[in-house]
Amino acid sequence: MFRTIAIPLLTLGLLAGCAEREGPSTPKYDTSASAQDIAVSIPKTGGGPVPIKVVVVTMFETGEDSGDDAGEFQRWNERRNLDTVFTAPHMHHDIHVNLKTGVMGIVTGMGTAHSAASIMALGLDPRFDLRHAYWLVAGISGFDPEDASLGSVAWADYLVDGDLAHEIDAREIPDDWEHGYFPLFSQGMDDKGRKDYSLGEMFQLNPALVDWAFDMTKDMELPDHPTLAATRDLYVEHEVARRTPFVLRGDQLAAMTFWHGSMMNDWANDWVDYWTNGTGEFVSSAMEDTGTYQSLEYLDRAGKVNKDRLLVLRTASNYTMPPPGKTAADYLREEQHDSYAGLDAALENAYIVGSVIVDELIENWDKYRDVTPGSEATD
Repeated sequence: MFRTIAIPLLTLGLLAGCAEREGPSTPKYDTSASAQDIAVSIPKTGGGPVPIKVVVVTMFETGEDSGDDAGEFQRWNERRNLDTVFTAPHMHHDIHVNLKTGVMGIVTGMGTAHSAASIMALGLDPRFDLRHAYWLVAGISGFDPEDASLGSVAWADYLVDGDLAHEIDAREIPDDWEHGYFPLFSQGMDDKGRKDYSLGEMFQLNPALVDWAFDMTKDMELPDHPTLAATRDLYVEHEVARRTPFVLRGDQLAAMTFWHGSMMNDWANDWVDYWTNGTGEFVSSAMEDTGTYQSLEYLDRAGKVNKDRLLVLRTASNYTMPPPGKTAADYLREEQHDSYAGLDAALENAYIVGSVIVDELIENWDKYRDVTPGSEATD
């Protein structure tokens, strides 16, 4: 069912090989492109650049792309028949496409550096026409137990960067400071005179598009995996954390440091509140999404993509703080050693909820190609 074009790299920067889909209605595309082709934007495709309707953005895969323990990408690859593979040594991972549906799946690599680089490389790849594409980030994340339970799915309105900062060791912070980590170019969290250089500290997604995606999925009944109850029942002080999985709206904090604990969780809430002027709500903690948006913003300026067509869906594989009776250090070590308690549920629910949006876009492409949901104007 799946065909991967595994053809060796002939020279540095040179891609080789081709893949063709049978059938008169599907154009034949050459999956190769040389470094020179990419540099001067000359596509090597029989039918011109491949038109893409939806890009599913995942961050990691464990092992193979199909047939073994699944990471974020594997379910999309297998269930969406992303069976044409465009070799991509200029990215973290090869590019998988279903040429009939126009759905693409990518793996950016973990962290903002990988995500920003991979998205930029894809956006500049002349083999693809991404001008009308929708972008769906679908990945696992740590969730605040104040807001959600394991396996839950959150649509983000705001993406907040957690790395652009000053830091003082916690053992040296002033007595009247809540945290030793505070915004870049400020003199503390409450500094009203902070200099603003707009370095990508916060991005707001298209509110109308997020409204549309949330409204379509908010009433979905998500499967409750037996493995989730034992962990969520430990959170006796967090009522929401003990619920079965559900769909919510909540914002994303992207930071390269994998932090954990109640004090850091308080910082995350304060950080998101600060950067969104009190309108955002920290729910999910991951690494990549501000890097993804930053590249899309630059590509949008160049006319390569539409940044207002990005959706970020994160699912709860673990909590960002331990349950009562366990230290942050002990619980973090347990999670890292035994894998996240909600991993399988988070991976499955990302696909289940994300697929509702993908299906709607694909099945009604004549409607959504030129008009973004929630917008009366033509793009």
